[in-house]
Amino acid sequence: MALIVHLKTVSELRGRGDRIAKVTFRGQSFHSRVLENCEDVADFDEIFRWPVASSIDNNEILEIQIFNYSKVFSNKLIGTFRMVLQKVVEENRVEVTDTLIDDNNAIIKTSLCVEVRYQDADGTVGSWDDGDFMGDESLQEEEKDSQETDGLLPGSRPSSRPPGEKSFRRTGRSVFSAMKLGKNRLHKEETQRQDEPAVLEMEDLDRLAIRLGDGLDPDSVSLASVTALTTNVSNKRSKPDIKMEPSAGRPMDYQVSITVIEARQLVGLNMDPVVCVEVGDDKKYTSMKESTNCPYYNEYFVFDFHVSPDVMFDKIIKISVIHSKNLLRSGTLVGSFKMDVGTVYSQPEHQFHHKWAILSDPDDISAGLKGYVKCDVAVVGKGDNIKTPHKANETEEDDIEGNLLLPDGVPPERQWARFYVKIYRAEGLPRMNTSLMANVKKAFIGENKDLVDPYVQVFFAGQKGKTSVQKNSYEPLWNEQVVFTDLFPPLCKRMKVQIRDSDKVNDVAIGTHFIDLRKISNDGDKGFLPTLGPAWVNMYGSTRNYTLLDEHQDLNEGLGEGVSFRARLMLGLAVEILDTSNPELTSSTEVQVEQATPVSESCTGKIEEFFLFGAFLEASMVDRKNGEKPITFEVTIGNYGNEVDGLSRPQRPRPQKEPGDEEEVDLIQNSSDDETEEGGDLASVSSTPPMRPQVTDRNYFHLPYLERKPCIYIKSWWPDQRRRLYNANIMDHIADKLEEGLNDVQEMIKTEKSYPERRLRGVLEELSCGCHRFLSLADKDQGHLSRTRLDRERLKSCMRELESMGQQAKTLRAQVKRHTVRDKLRLCQNFLQKLRFLADEPQHSIPDVFIWMMSNNKRIAYARVPSKDLLFSLVEEELGKDCAKVKTLFLKLPGKRGFGSMGWTVQAKLELYLWLGLSKQRKDFLCGLPCGFEEVKAAQGLGLHSFPPISLVYTKKQVFQLRAHMYQARSLFAADSSGLSDPFARVFFINQSQCTEVLNETLCPTWDQMLVFDNLELYGEAHELRDDPPIIVIEIYDQDTMGKFDFMGRTFAKPVVKMADEEYCPPRFPPQLEYYQIYRGNATAGDLLAAFELLQIGPAGKADLPPIDGPVDVDRGPIMPVPVGIRPVLSKYRIEVLFWGLRDLKRVNLAQVDRPRVDIECAGKGVQSSMIHNYKKNPNFNTLVKWFEVDLPENELLHPPLNIRVVDCRAFGRYTLVGSHAVSSLRRFIYRPPDHSAPNWNSTGEVVVNMEPEAPVKKLETMVKLDATSDAVIKVDVADEEKDKKKKKKKGGSEEPEDEEPDESMLDWWSKYFASIDTMKEQLRQQDASGMDLEEKEEMDNTEGPKGLMKGKEKAKAAKEEKKKRTQSAGPGQGPEAPEKKKPKIDELKVYPKELESEFDNFEDWLHTFNLLRGKTGDDEDGSTEEERIVGRFKGSLCMYKVPLPEDVSREAGYDPACGMFQGIPSNDPINVLVRVYVVRATDLHPADINGKADPYIAIRLGKTDIRDKENYISKQLNPVFGKSFDIEACFPMESMLTVAVYDWDLVGTDDLIGETKIDLENRFYSKHRATCGIAQTYSIHGYNIWRDPMKPSQILTRLCKEGKVDGPHFGPPGRVKVSNRVFTGPSEMEDENGQRGPTDEHVALCALRHWEDIPRVGCRLVPEHVETRPLLNPDKPGIEQGRLELWVDMFPMDMPAPGTPLDISPRKPKKYELRVIVWNTDEVVLEDDDFFTGEKSSDIFVRGWLKGQQEDKQDTDVHYHSLTGEGNFNWRYLFPFDYLAAEEKIVISKKESMFSWDETEYKIPARLTLQIWDADHFSADDFLGAIELDLNRFPRGAKTAKQCTMEMATGELDVPLVSIFKQKRVKGWWPLLARNENDEFELTGKVEAELHLLTAEEAEKNPVGLARNEPDPLEKPNRPDTSFIWFLNPLKSARYFLWHTYRWLLLKLLLLVLLLLLLALFLYSVPGYLVKKILGA
Repeated sequence: MALIVHLKTVSELRGRGDRIAKVTFRGQSFHSRVLENCEDVADFDEIFRWPVASSIDNNEILEIQIFNYSKVFSNKLIGTFRMVLQKVVEENRVEVTDTLIDDNNAIIKTSLCVEVRYQDADGTVGSWDDGDFMGDESLQEEEKDSQETDGLLPGSRPSSRPPGEKSFRRTGRSVFSAMKLGKNRLHKEETQRQDEPAVLEMEDLDRLAIRLGDGLDPDSVSLASVTALTTNVSNKRSKPDIKMEPSAGRPMDYQVSITVIEARQLVGLNMDPVVCVEVGDDKKYTSMKESTNCPYYNEYFVFDFHVSPDVMFDKIIKISVIHSKNLLRSGTLVGSFKMDVGTVYSQPEHQFHHKWAILSDPDDISAGLKGYVKCDVAVVGKGDNIKTPHKANETEEDDIEGNLLLPDGVPPERQWARFYVKIYRAEGLPRMNTSLMANVKKAFIGENKDLVDPYVQVFFAGQKGKTSVQKNSYEPLWNEQVVFTDLFPPLCKRMKVQIRDSDKVNDVAIGTHFIDLRKISNDGDKGFLPTLGPAWVNMYGSTRNYTLLDEHQDLNEGLGEGVSFRARLMLGLAVEILDTSNPELTSSTEVQVEQATPVSESCTGKIEEFFLFGAFLEASMVDRKNGEKPITFEVTIGNYGNEVDGLSRPQRPRPQKEPGDEEEVDLIQNSSDDETEEGGDLASVSSTPPMRPQVTDRNYFHLPYLERKPCIYIKSWWPDQRRRLYNANIMDHIADKLEEGLNDVQEMIKTEKSYPERRLRGVLEELSCGCHRFLSLADKDQGHLSRTRLDRERLKSCMRELESMGQQAKTLRAQVKRHTVRDKLRLCQNFLQKLRFLADEPQHSIPDVFIWMMSNNKRIAYARVPSKDLLFSLVEEELGKDCAKVKTLFLKLPGKRGFGSMGWTVQAKLELYLWLGLSKQRKDFLCGLPCGFEEVKAAQGLGLHSFPPISLVYTKKQVFQLRAHMYQARSLFAADSSGLSDPFARVFFINQSQCTEVLNETLCPTWDQMLVFDNLELYGEAHELRDDPPIIVIEIYDQDTMGKFDFMGRTFAKPVVKMADEEYCPPRFPPQLEYYQIYRGNATAGDLLAAFELLQIGPAGKADLPPIDGPVDVDRGPIMPVPVGIRPVLSKYRIEVLFWGLRDLKRVNLAQVDRPRVDIECAGKGVQSSMIHNYKKNPNFNTLVKWFEVDLPENELLHPPLNIRVVDCRAFGRYTLVGSHAVSSLRRFIYRPPDHSAPNWNSTGEVVVNMEPEAPVKKLETMVKLDATSDAVIKVDVADEEKDKKKKKKKGGSEEPEDEEPDESMLDWWSKYFASIDTMKEQLRQQDASGMDLEEKEEMDNTEGPKGLMKGKEKAKAAKEEKKKRTQSAGPGQGPEAPEKKKPKIDELKVYPKELESEFDNFEDWLHTFNLLRGKTGDDEDGSTEEERIVGRFKGSLCMYKVPLPEDVSREAGYDPACGMFQGIPSNDPINVLVRVYVVRATDLHPADINGKADPYIAIRLGKTDIRDKENYISKQLNPVFGKSFDIEACFPMESMLTVAVYDWDLVGTDDLIGETKIDLENRFYSKHRATCGIAQTYSIHGYNIWRDPMKPSQILTRLCKEGKVDGPHFGPPGRVKVSNRVFTGPSEMEDENGQRGPTDEHVALCALRHWEDIPRVGCRLVPEHVETRPLLNPDKPGIEQGRLELWVDMFPMDMPAPGTPLDISPRKPKKYELRVIVWNTDEVVLEDDDFFTGEKSSDIFVRGWLKGQQEDKQDTDVHYHSLTGEGNFNWRYLFPFDYLAAEEKIVISKKESMFSWDETEYKIPARLTLQIWDADHFSADDFLGAIELDLNRFPRGAKTAKQCTMEMATGELDVPLVSIFKQKRVKGWWPLLARNENDEFELTGKVEAELHLLTAEEAEKNPVGLARNEPDPLEKPNRPDTSFIWFLNPLKSARYFLWHTYRWLLLKLLLLVLLLLLLALFLYSVPGYLVKKILGA
């Protein structure tokens, strides 16, 4: 059955253009060819044919669309023709001419003529023409196919059919299709054909553009990058993946550090909160704080893990607050907060700093938030360095809402939601019991059931739920849903779904799947909630043969890459946001499991038959361990094809469904056009016949396939969800193109090629075209039934994303300029990440394909290929990237066996051709194979055209010669214990291999050797081999003495091919040398410089090949050097070496190094240093400069490395290698003469640098606003100032803050330090704001030029930087923002948040340090780092230049020819130095004791001096303030490495090292940056800012000028100095301690020093007065920071005047204060008690207050009994003495932590006064009524009267002026007291009138007062009403009072009533007697 459409012509078209037609029927479309430049008539004349399985229905529709074709943009629709096929079905043939309609369904003039025929199932046919079934029509179709795939490509040409092709058609289809491919697919490549050298220069590009004739913009030409793999992207081969080893699954070190700072607004009355921190299964608790709702903890917890990243990032961090936990009870949960580690790790800097976590109660989701916890959370992996924001006085009033602990984009109000994970069914489960068990069971039970009892377990956000167990089922049906309740959006990224096998002993995982919630939802404004399925997901894991101990069980748990298909599970996921106000809602968050509604079979898509074909073209590099037994390869897809252990195969092909559903069986076999149903069903052939490998060389074998290539084919049935994979493929294609382009651009920047911006523009152009193309392609197939909601939503969001990406790419392209390339490149990297993210499809369809190498029926090694990469589509962009291509696969070992060095050896290398598609599309499945073969079919398939072959026999073969030009390698891996290697390279091509010679003891071998491979036989057509040569594998080995060799790395290359009929001439030949990156596992391990050419040997034999000229190198034996045209052009260079000295040499073979010497070698030439005669006495060399001349390549990129080796000269002429260092790039040491045209060289004319008087002349005139009248410690706080400003505005400027003069004597070094830290923070803030990234700064530095010995560029750069810094720094008196901030003027220093070295380029301005390495390079798993291999350091420098040196250098003044380029070098004789180390403080130390704290002290080592400051340890502190200085005398160079360590003091046992930092003092001492003593901001000779250097600024300036041979300094007139051509001005007088003023030059001299970088030629930044922050490292935990240490080092030569006494930086002692609080009255207190008798409400009020955290100083007033109105009178005084640190605004308390503690621990807590009201009860616990907490630094001013006192004052809703008790000293007023009601809302529970009075301890002593109402200065007794006496002491009185007072009328009434009743009773009582008497008449 078939529908045939003959599209004839389209007429009345408008304009001229390229036209294309698209014909669609049943969702399958064909495109016509493109008609170029046609005018009003388009003569298509093409035939399209659809083979159909089910009869065509009367109302089906055929659609024809006509487009204007565009190469670049998407095609533009002209009109559409739709036709109902009713008439066609009735008559079988219809010819129609009709007009088209446009988009809006309006008729347009254009008409088309079409003929439609239908051949029905019963063979009834309309009238057919002769020749319909001849070759012609099928040929037409062939051709149309070829255009279908190509015609949509920009730049393709329509094919015109050459005559003679008809006859071809009959000779064999495969040859034809191969020809077609060869012919048609070329244009794709035309932009990067092989005629160009791999590295295109610009002229080539222009030539290329002209040659291509398309007038191509050079931008769009792909500049093939320098790594050769991207050079020739072929169309028949796909790129091999160079990285071998699986990185996932390998355990790594992680550290999670969490600081719990404080909690606020906890819900509950009077609680005793504890915070519990959990990471995974580890729990830690803070201490308990009593009766407070805002506890302050500041406790630091560290959790260490050694697990794989996947496991780590899924761990849950849980912070929960527990109320009243103690040893006996676990306490009640207040609320908790959850987040996974991955969320933290994906934050910038991997951390949240000072953020508030929102607590919610998981058991009560209708309640609101339960409080906040402020914490820092950081996750560090090995090698991550976290920039901790500087821990200074952090007093910002916390804006809680603005600093929530949530990632960006998560709304602060998260809602509760239900996550429904629906588990429908699974299939294809492996057999889980061993066959042994099965037999036992069968013997006992007598039946053979399925041997697996599966259930599904779902893990999410720390909870897990599981379905029921389905007994004995390989295809279990659950139809259950697991329901989780969590906040939405959740802070846990992944959900883990695991199928497990239930077993009596232990359950094992069968397979695991992770659902990444980010991929199934979108949080944009047009986003969607997480949704998934119903869809199948595939699970992979270990191989399916079940053994009792499965070594790869981890793979089933989801760790590492699965090596086999395990099962597929059909699941769905839906999220429902809950309306928590709904009363029916169950409020618990327990996981529930319910039944789910089953879904129909077809909901996951129509089951289609898929066909997988594979041909093994080559199998080589088979590891020799597997070389004994015959080898076979098995290919599986799902369980299909798995012969060994795929037991539970799905019972699939279900052709007959319900009667109506015939579509199902659509054309099972009838796929090709010219044959009917074939004989029988074709059985799958999934493995190659076994074959015994042959030896390639002593490491590897190969399988001798020769011309007979085995094939496999597998039929399998899967739901047809190809659309998902197609969309992913389109995005992958775009991403691959983008990645390749970006790599090109980076390579161009790296190798300094011209015009990288052009290439980047081309890349962006390509990207935006790709995005538009996606939009037009992805929108097809909209009406697909089985599309899930996720499919629809993802499509929408992908289309939105790509549309906007296309737009952005367009706008970016316009902005790419020469200087912005780097920034824009970074933005493009974001595009790439986004594309890769979008392309990852969460709903799987077809499982991945596995290729296993089997030997002896055992699985040895495997490769895994995603099925989407193999999927066939008629549309080029949707085609999988490896479909119908030859792919090079390297097989690897499964699971853990593939880790480490095992994983680096290739188990086998396959050249494999794969094709996967619907069976009905399979007619072209051979089209991508290299041509020239014949098919060999199985017996039943003979003569059937579409029956797949079981092998291919190649009839065509070409003979080639390969020349591998192996020039050199560099930076190789050190494989021997000497720290060097003996490398040789082995080159593999097809089944041959050859080695270069072994070069001993080098990491940078220059082999300079050509390897020639002769008689290489390659199969296929010649032209294809030219464009698609196989790849060459190069492996580098280390030769060992015992003849074995170690693997050192591997790289791939593609040869440049020359066919016999081509000339050997430029531009392609001779080939150029290129760098190839060498990989060892996933790590890079050096570069190889080589070139490869593959030359066809023509009929004339080798005579035609270019001659192998060049002498055979006689010395080296029969080794051919690299020929002349290929090897680099050399010129003569001179390399000067400065030998300074050797440091820290370790022992070699247990013997000490005594007489070392340094050998320098480069390109075979070299020089030796003089010998050091006694290393112990003086490790410096006595001859400083030597040189040698050497021939080096002109091209700097090809310069060989320079090797530095240190040998020890032992007795009897023996030499021992101590260590070596390879300088891989000499570029930074190339001398570049200074640029005399630079502006700062013009020595004529003066440049005046006018400095505004930076140093105020008279110190005391400075206006300083002080925080407190008495305490002159200046606290600068930004937030404060802003508040003050606000306050002033509010008051209309009425109240000006009083500006007081600072008392100079009250300022100390810490004032300066804290002021500087504020400045630093401000600077960082501005840096963030201005987006000036540090990286960018570095990049500016790098582009600025190598910083070797150049002089000109350095200062210009430094000056720029300094200017930048200056404008940024909020320093006083400078910078733009100085006027608005009223900062007190305190002299500042510079606080560096990192090491000083990183700021000043390691102080390697002229003296470089080279680490000498020895020993093998460690592999990752040994954890050995480069640190451990360092055996010493060589200090010196290099300088290289082309030999005739420019004249002017030697003519410079004072040129000393002995020193060459190293002029002005100081002498290296030993020198004595006084080293003064100031240690300020440490932050974030790693806890060393069990209690989560440490007792740190400082230890300092320098040479033989070892100072341990053990007595002064600081108890239980992780942020200790040391504030100490240490003086050490040292002698450089012997003692130059200073180690400052922090140890943990232990009472028992040895002290543990927490961490240490090392400082090389020598480089600092000799540096031109003058790092001996930092230069202060101002010069003063007394006070806190006293000048520390023994030399005055003027002396320093004079000395610098002399050393730099600079003219100057010329002082005068006063306040002015001239240095070279710069003039500095500044203040000219200063005053001494007594206030006497005198003239001075020091200020201007200092001004000149602070701007020394502006001085021409010699200028550079001088180190300012500073504090540096150094990370502490511990050798046991390499790479993970253990804390930071702030310190600075001063050095003073002993031959100079002695420096003064060290600065005093001892920590500030807290100041003693006394706070007096008088509680006068309370009012409106809620009444708690009911009176026993009267039911009246009253309260027995008392007030409790305390100041320090733990209530240890709580004080209570007496009780005001029985207040009926809520009024209470107390007149009660509390006294709180406390120690206070004004700078940090903290109260300091020292106390023992527990009764067992050895000593007191110091705590710093915020100064907060808490006042609470209570109701006293006699027999039960007192009731808490309400509280207020006043922060003494900023609390609301009290109201004047009780009426004005409202609740809003405390909640902050009302803007009340805030006061500080430290400024006001005395405050009186009314404050509200609050408590939370049952709805968690605050309510007012009372008001208190209090008076706060603050005095210093001295004042308090002079003016004492009594506690409560006692003497001295007693308060009068309160005037309380009478009710408050105690009733049981005087009951009558109280009864009288109560009763009479309140109920007197009631009582009187009662009395009357009683009397009346009595009368009545008496009356009734006496009436009968009376009556009787009356009656009887007595």
